[in-house]
Amino acid sequence: MAKRSAGILLFRGRGAQLRLLLVHPGGPFWTKKDLGAWSIPKGEHKEGDVPLAVARREFEEELGAQAPAGDAIELGELVQPSRKVIIAFAIEGGFDPSGLKSNLFELEWPPKSGRLQSFPEVDRAQWFTLDEAREKILPGQRPFIDRLLERLGQQSA
Repeated sequence: MAKRSAGILLFRGRGAQLRLLLVHPGGPFWTKKDLGAWSIPKGEHKEGDVPLAVARREFEEELGAQAPAGDAIELGELVQPSRKVIIAFAIEGGFDPSGLKSNLFELEWPPKSGRLQSFPEVDRAQWFTLDEAREKILPGQRPFIDRLLERLGQQSA
């Protein structure tokens, strides 16, 4: 059974003013990675979980703020290169990246050192223009941007 995740693509504005919120994963592996490394806030869920509820919970855990209460636009599922299945929802709303307060995870670092260190699950959040978001987001999640544009009735750039 493939792992499953649910997440939220937060957006604000329309047309040329459209902005998308993406998060940068924390931890030493991602420190120097930028283009093609950002993601929607998301997390794994089990069979039987309600994906939108999971997406809202993960948003709060990764960003330290509740997801906006607005209507969720279902963006469907994508199978990632890792074979993980991600379902995404778009919600219009705001978030101030300076208020980011992510949960932490532990990792043996440096490898084989026997020392556990804590790292934020997300070390940055940022609003991007459409073109910027296309460059920054993990390639396997890029179709979520096109699906959002389609649902909003906007032309793809």
